[in-house]
Amino acid sequence: MPIDHAFLDELTARSDIVDVVSRYVSLKRQGANYFGLCPFHNEKSPSFSVSPDKQIYHCFGCGAGGGVINFVMRAEGLEFRDAVQFLADRCGLKVPQDSIDPRTVRRRERLLALMKDAARFYYDTLWRPEYTPVQRYFAGRGLSRRTMNRFGLGYAPDSFHATMDAMQKKGYTKDELLDAGLVVKNEKGAIYDKFRGRVMFPIIDVRGQVIAFGGRVMDDSKPKYLNSPDTRIFHKGRNLFALNLAKKTQNDYFILAEGYMDVIALHQAGFDSAVASLGTALTDEQARMIARYTKKIIISYDADGAGQAAAQRAIDILKRADLQVNVLRIPGAKDPDEFIKAKGAEAFRRLIEQSEGHNVYRLEQIAAKFDLTEDDQRIEFLKQAAWMLAAIPREIEREVYMGRVAKMAGVTTDALKIEVKRAIGQRNKRERTAEHRAIRAAVQNAQPKDRALHYPDIRAGRAEEGILGLIFTDPSLLAPLAQRLRPEDFSAPVLAKIYARALELEQQGAPVSVSGYEGYLDDGELALLSEILSRPQGSERRQKALDDYIKIMDERRTQRQLEQAATSGGEDPMITYSKMKADKMGGK
Repeated sequence: MPIDHAFLDELTARSDIVDVVSRYVSLKRQGANYFGLCPFHNEKSPSFSVSPDKQIYHCFGCGAGGGVINFVMRAEGLEFRDAVQFLADRCGLKVPQDSIDPRTVRRRERLLALMKDAARFYYDTLWRPEYTPVQRYFAGRGLSRRTMNRFGLGYAPDSFHATMDAMQKKGYTKDELLDAGLVVKNEKGAIYDKFRGRVMFPIIDVRGQVIAFGGRVMDDSKPKYLNSPDTRIFHKGRNLFALNLAKKTQNDYFILAEGYMDVIALHQAGFDSAVASLGTALTDEQARMIARYTKKIIISYDADGAGQAAAQRAIDILKRADLQVNVLRIPGAKDPDEFIKAKGAEAFRRLIEQSEGHNVYRLEQIAAKFDLTEDDQRIEFLKQAAWMLAAIPREIEREVYMGRVAKMAGVTTDALKIEVKRAIGQRNKRERTAEHRAIRAAVQNAQPKDRALHYPDIRAGRAEEGILGLIFTDPSLLAPLAQRLRPEDFSAPVLAKIYARALELEQQGAPVSVSGYEGYLDDGELALLSEILSRPQGSERRQKALDDYIKIMDERRTQRQLEQAATSGGEDPMITYSKMKADKMGGK
């Protein structure tokens, strides 16, 4: 059941997009619009635009765009209704209850109940007498019964139907089990348990609801870990393992570990602010989730090459969320779990206290590649270090680390400054070139950025975009236009969909604005609309422009019909053309 348009109009009117976006992005006014660094992709030059007049945002770099609800959906990792609720809470509005589809609510409640029952089944299975070896596995990993209970750890029997049978006895259907990702269907249509012969880690959201599972083998077979797929209630990139517990910490920092066992071991040792991503590399959404609860994050990834490479990637993502990032060095152990078992919790606490900022970590990673007693290697170290230093935005911070690098390489700070200045110039040039290229490509490319929205006729598509831009600028054009132009006259399905919605809004007496499309268009379609609306529209001779666009549409449609007639082996194309022209003249 869709949310009432009158409520959405009031909600978006009270949720000024500049004010909302400013909570996530530092904006500066340039003319009629505001600009800042896009929160949805990594950039150095601002290509992210917010229009207070049109109440839209659009990034000329990555193509993201839409209204205030869509922005909150992307920034907070929320579904449409949850984003509406988020903004409503912020504005002090109550979402109308009659706008909530009881069937959707029921499906969600059933899935959550199913996952809770599955977690109980796995937990109960673990403590059956026949599964004592599984209990010993956890005990061998140093976990206490209390810790196992706190995290709800369990075991999935090595059977193709044990979970399915147990859940069906509780009244759940196979379709519900498929929707929850607890079972899978093969090419022949056979349905069987997804998790078999694995220790189970329930993934619990911040509300305390089981939404997914991670399963681990107890031997060296592959894959080592198996995770739930994305479902109606679970999105990998929008959740963190143990965030439901870490959010209650009294520490002023979070610890970001690599896997479930590391997090559980850290919590058992008293480090109750540990979290981990869910079988994927860290995402921007997860970084923003962390930033809601703390301003400082300590990365504690494995000491192997893969872990260190992952730490390097995580640093950039966490910095974009405006977090203070430190990196933990774990001497003599491959991960936090192994270190705590060998040295104890207090030794690990000292490591945390001694953890250094991410810039020191990166410099040490660079230095580790070279023998600084050799002149040629020292020169190469200085080049790479200068390139890294050039990326530090604050001059005073850069000065501090330049002193450190100069001391490491045995050169003067003044000599290093020259190399850093050169690197800054090279970085700026590269970034300007890349940003300009991205902006030109996004603005000038004849086709939409989303390939799924491909225009079958580019020239007609551009004319159709022009019509949409005009009616959003001057909605008074829409009523008379409806007498001349139907949605099926559009060559591009996505533009026909936008036009049809405009007619629907106009007939309902609702304003033709981006808010009327929130929840109606998907992300790609809404981004395309925001791109169209971000282009300047002339304030004069709009009717003439409208006539010109319709003329182009007519010409292109006639040409397509002629081409179809020619290829279908029908009557002579010129006869067809004459008939179409006569019909058109007669209709005027």
